[in-house]
Amino acid sequence: MAGRTPIYEGKAKTLYEGPDPGTLIQYFKDDATAFNNKKKDSISGKGVINNRISEFIFERLTEIGIPNHFIKRLNMREQLIYAVEIIPIEVIVRNYVAGSFAERFKAEEGEPIGGPLIEFCLKDDKLGDPFIAEEHIYAFDLCDPVELEEIRLHTIRINDYLSGLFRGCGIRLADMKLEFGRQYDETGYPMLMLADEISPDNCRLWDIKTGEKMDKDRFRRDLGGVSEYYREVANRLGISTGMNTMELVEPEEVDTDIEKKPTVRKAHRKPKLASRKPGKK
Repeated sequence: MAGRTPIYEGKAKTLYEGPDPGTLIQYFKDDATAFNNKKKDSISGKGVINNRISEFIFERLTEIGIPNHFIKRLNMREQLIYAVEIIPIEVIVRNYVAGSFAERFKAEEGEPIGGPLIEFCLKDDKLGDPFIAEEHIYAFDLCDPVELEEIRLHTIRINDYLSGLFRGCGIRLADMKLEFGRQYDETGYPMLMLADEISPDNCRLWDIKTGEKMDKDRFRRDLGGVSEYYREVANRLGISTGMNTMELVEPEEVDTDIEKKPTVRKAHRKPKLASRKPGKK
């Protein structure tokens, strides 16, 4: 960590310049936040577990053809990723009533929703990440209808795959938040990619038999045992976190020798965004 200047500091992750142009190093912190950063704490080892879970899931999504920013895990807390221009939309896909959805509609938490329900939020902490309609997305020029449809199709496929993956190890995927970004080719043409992370920090995961929460709601609701339940998610997925010996070790030497991955990242179809230039939001 010493001697490196972060280029972006988020609530749970820090981004550093990568070894090659177009790459970044994503560092997973132990910081935990909730309620738009009003509740804060540090949970020992959380970043290590999230790094491993997110690595596992992104590798599985790569295998089924979902273009994403993940290249490789570097060490216990860091990943090498492709640099993308984040689209300032949080995509929420809901399978069961939970969280703010239950509060807004006075619905009973745990009730199934008739098919995946997709909602959008403006990614803006100062505004509290407000819910927005599709028309807002076009009015603010966040993306156009073709690109939004691509996002929607990827979201449905990711949700379907991960619901089955978690169900196979006794976990119900209640909902999750996804983020997407654009990677530009040498001609300046944008290619849509899944970005950020997928972990118990941005998924609601419930034990199918007991209903126990295995995600960040344990922090939000002061249920305790955050790192223990995160580790249980990793164990059920068959992931070894190495927490017994390296829980608090900070990375000193980073393996930045990039082994090129198979070119599975090309989008199934390119959105028609010829007028969109790098850097334009």
